[in-house]
Amino acid sequence: MRLSRYFLPVLKETPSEAQIASHRLMLRAGMIKQQAAGIYSWLPLGYKVLKNIERIVHEEQQRAGHIPILMPTLQSADLWRESGRYDDYGQEMLRITDRHGRDMLYGPTNEEMVTDIFRAHVGSYKDLPLTLYHIQWKFRDEIRPRFGVMRGREFFMKDGYNFDLTREDALHAYNRHLVSYLRTYERMGLQAIPMRADGGPIGGDYTHEFLVLAETGESEVFYDSEITDLKFGDREIDYDSVEACQAVLEEFTSRYARTDETHDEALFNEIPEERRRVARGIEVGQIFYFGTKYSEAMGATVQDSDGNKVPVEMGSHGIGVSRLVGALIEANHDDKGIIWPEGVTPFHCGIVNLKQGDDEADAACETLYKALTAAGLEPLYDDRNERAGGKFATMDLIGLPWRITVGPRGLKNGVVELTSRRTGESEELAPEAAVAKVREIYGV
Repeated sequence: MRLSRYFLPVLKETPSEAQIASHRLMLRAGMIKQQAAGIYSWLPLGYKVLKNIERIVHEEQQRAGHIPILMPTLQSADLWRESGRYDDYGQEMLRITDRHGRDMLYGPTNEEMVTDIFRAHVGSYKDLPLTLYHIQWKFRDEIRPRFGVMRGREFFMKDGYNFDLTREDALHAYNRHLVSYLRTYERMGLQAIPMRADGGPIGGDYTHEFLVLAETGESEVFYDSEITDLKFGDREIDYDSVEACQAVLEEFTSRYARTDETHDEALFNEIPEERRRVARGIEVGQIFYFGTKYSEAMGATVQDSDGNKVPVEMGSHGIGVSRLVGALIEANHDDKGIIWPEGVTPFHCGIVNLKQGDDEADAACETLYKALTAAGLEPLYDDRNERAGGKFATMDLIGLPWRITVGPRGLKNGVVELTSRRTGESEELAPEAAVAKVREIYGV
């Protein structure tokens, strides 16, 4: 993409309504535009990051054996009446009446609808285990939407639902999701700590939230500092292995880590004092096991090997895809702007032409642009007729992890400058070597 042809409405001034870094920077970098309280349009740069996060979530879900579907945003109230949640959910639910007088709602979550799909098509234990998931827009009518996409009313979310014959099978599904989530967040350049949490309106007393430590987090968290040394890394795991998944769960949850709702001061004080930590965290996902809460209420049963009808054991598992955009920025920014991790960056690198209109500089930039594109990478070429300082400020603001700077002075010596956004370090390389270095960074 050439910046002269791109839609990137950056702002020089910080909008007064933005209270936290991610909201300020998403507005300034032209990633989103507010349409109503807690409701945003995703502009091209923001949309690219959102889709990159969605792609990683899809890849890791399917790696774990989970099957994608797509359910609608609007749901019948009758399904929620079956489960008993329609009247209990509260004012966060946006209730709608259609032209025929039927009660509808804009889905805040999908336990009822996916249970209805399951009961219509699955009747035998031989079809289990089964995990269905989708990534879809949700709506919760927050009383005070704030902090941009971190606490909006409309949000993009992955929610998955497991159906199993026994409690043991369902707990394996729980562990499988925990492993897949650890992989997902690390691929995005985040450390998300699983913490014992509260079930809330979803239900169930066995649940973990995944939290990213950040000063602007909405939750107070208490944890053993040893947990921040844990990394899943590039290890391979057999998702069908009960033992392997259970071992990962124990590795990542055996140390104390809880949100304020489940904090136990006595247990916390058993940790050596030098390892006790109290901080803020941003919730980016949650996994639940709730057994037969929905299957019993809605008649989702299967025939077991003895011919008996039994309600299936269930759990639900969410990742806040749009919220992750904000969380990533909260964890990766400085006073100049965003610093995208390579896994989610909207463009793999920027190309800055210091002297637009200079034949040699223009030709070198075109060669770099074509070489990177041919390698399967997406560069953003700043080909505008603007001052160098303005071009650098834009690149710093939008946070591309790598920048190649091209100017007549360097080209006389046969070099361009490759700069890391995260460290600020630069090195002079021949143009071909700069392309090779960027390809090596991204493994292409």
